[in-house]
Amino acid sequence: MDIKSKIGNKIRKLRHQRDLSQEQFASLCGLDRTYIAGIEQGKRNVSIVNLEKIAMAFGISLKELFEDL
Repeated sequence: MDIKSKIGNKIRKLRHQRDLSQEQFASLCGLDRTYIAGIEQGKRNVSIVNLEKIAMAFGISLKELFEDL
């Protein structure tokens, strides 16, 4: 499994744990829902800036986002 798929799976898992739809989560991040979907599917090469937005929306650090990949 490549890094894009691993991070996508981690984001999907965290989003489901918080019972958020892609739309709700995208709004929290300030990103588009289709962009979040692409990340979760491992199709997007997400920037570090957007990874920081995602981590902040989850209330975690970038380090925590990358743990156990």
